[in-house]
Amino acid sequence: MPEPATTEPAITITYCSQCNWLLRASWLAGELLSTFGAELAGVTLVPGTGGVFTVDVDGERVWDRTADGGFPDAAQLKRRVRDAALPDWNLGHGEAP
Repeated sequence: MPEPATTEPAITITYCSQCNWLLRASWLAGELLSTFGAELAGVTLVPGTGGVFTVDVDGERVWDRTADGGFPDAAQLKRRVRDAALPDWNLGHGEAP
């Protein structure tokens, strides 16, 4: 039986396994799940190679380590995920730049 379609956003974090960035990816996944909880369909970690570190929301790229000049901090990533998928979500103290 197929699973019902979900309207909650799905997050995908692709990280370089050669660079040992699993810990960073899993920490950011935990931050997103702690903040947005059941508002997300889930956070998927995908191992990659070649220095990749990207975050996608429903297939839309919201962070790219190469294009954005490094790794996001938790507040930056939460703002980008919120802006892409949950624009009415109040991040509280995380709203400050």
